[in-house]
Amino acid sequence: MDRNQEIALAKMRKSVEKLGSSTESYGEKTLMRFLIARSMNPEKAAKMFFQWKKWRAEMVPTGFITDSEVADESAAEKVYLQGLSKNGYPVAIIKLNKHFASKDQVQFKKFVVHALDKTIASSFNGREIGNEKLIAILDLQNITYSNVDTRGLITGFQFLQAYYPERLATCYILHMPQFFVTVWRFICRFLDKATQWKMRIVMSEEQKQEFIREVGEDVLPEEYGGRAKLVLLQDVAVNY
Repeated sequence: MDRNQEIALAKMRKSVEKLGSSTESYGEKTLMRFLIARSMNPEKAAKMFFQWKKWRAEMVPTGFITDSEVADESAAEKVYLQGLSKNGYPVAIIKLNKHFASKDQVQFKKFVVHALDKTIASSFNGREIGNEKLIAILDLQNITYSNVDTRGLITGFQFLQAYYPERLATCYILHMPQFFVTVWRFICRFLDKATQWKMRIVMSEEQKQEFIREVGEDVLPEEYGGRAKLVLLQDVAVNY
């Protein structure tokens, strides 16, 4: 950590205290994610951190969301957790053709948090470092209009941006049908530039081979050019 980062970090800690909160028990790597997400502006980073702590206390009061709290969403078997990529990032796969807009938005939001928390937790053994990232693969193969949940997708990405800053390494989008292009353009209006830069729409054979190389054949399922089997999110055990 360079001198400028140390100064920004010290200012952020003071700003958090002024907001009536504390950074105690949070390491430098965790706080740096908020600073990076707010272009190293200590005041803005402090506000984001403060809002995150408040949200976290309300959404996840016990520290994690249990499988039983999101049983209906899990039953759709639409999210898979594949292990670590070449760069050590946990790889989550979302099969959109198994998703339908939820009538229970509270449970859906909890499921988003549950999936993100579990994915991140799968990347470390024991104690969180604070700067862990993840790779998301959004598979749109065989989707129909009934699978298109614009609100749900926006919610997922907004949670990532607001409450999981600098957690996303890359999001690969596979098998995008022509009718979804307009939907995706609309969703992109809700994504900040930093998030948009992390999106990779895989279309050509060259892009597919690059995707396989970057993620790794050992964790990618066979249907995506790898050697692994699909592993359901609920079948993975983690220590929070």
